[in-house]
Amino acid sequence: MAVFGLDIGGTKIETAIFNNDLEQQLSWRIATPTQDYQALLDAICQQVQKADELSGCCGALGIGMPGIVNDDGQVLSANVPCASGKVIGKDLQALLQRPVAILNDTRCFALSEANGGAGQGFERVFGAILGTGAAGGMCIQGELLNQGLGLSGEYGHLPLSAYLQQKYQLPILKCGCGLTGCVESYIAGPGIKALNEHFTGQSKTAIEWAQAIKNNDKGALEVLACHLDILGETFAAIAKSLHPEVIILGGGLSLVEEIVEQLPHAIGKHLFPGFAVPEVKLAKFGDSSGVRGAAIIGSVHAQSE
Repeated sequence: MAVFGLDIGGTKIETAIFNNDLEQQLSWRIATPTQDYQALLDAICQQVQKADELSGCCGALGIGMPGIVNDDGQVLSANVPCASGKVIGKDLQALLQRPVAILNDTRCFALSEANGGAGQGFERVFGAILGTGAAGGMCIQGELLNQGLGLSGEYGHLPLSAYLQQKYQLPILKCGCGLTGCVESYIAGPGIKALNEHFTGQSKTAIEWAQAIKNNDKGALEVLACHLDILGETFAAIAKSLHPEVIILGGGLSLVEEIVEQLPHAIGKHLFPGFAVPEVKLAKFGDSSGVRGAAIIGSVHAQSE
């Protein structure tokens, strides 16, 4: 039986067909309807029906999407606002007449990388997306740590420490989640722009900033030092509380080589002396890891029905 993974983002829906060995057979993308819930349901159903036709079977289905899915199945998503407050898993299950598993997209990423990805062979794996936002998930022996209220892994919404705020005289920023002072506002893509404005008075995108680092631009290197300090302290907090052996990075900012290379040292500065720093590795499956993780949860959920 085929397994389908859907990765629903704020701009695109990626659909992929996998075989039972989790080998991707086909994939395609469409734009995401974010404002009309019925249009979103229709779009998802059309992709699943297309996957049925291409694979010749009624495949198992797993969905990853941004935001929080609580224990009642209700979604809270800033990137796909029409789904907020809806029980999208049950709605799709009724429409598609098959079991539907749904999980936060970054947790899908972590699950994928812990099972056959860059975290293979490690018992304790933390998968971290660092791109437009910052979130992740913790896996132990290949299984996600209990999600509770669906908040586990939201490292981007840990608070910026008073120490680093004072050290760099950083402004206190309002986060898109509604809280104030979340590290995501400084370390994710939009945060790079905020840090550049703070240190240099210039508005640089993350791509422009990455190129300026390559050119040894003084202001860009100053921003990098602050960014790594915040990111290092944040992952040190993860290390102290969850003790991952490895941290797997994905998302657009993971492509900035200097961040990946210097991050272990940055983490070590915020750990107790003598304690091992987790390895830092790039995701094996890149931006397709989320859809692969969605297929994993779909397969497991279908087998449990």
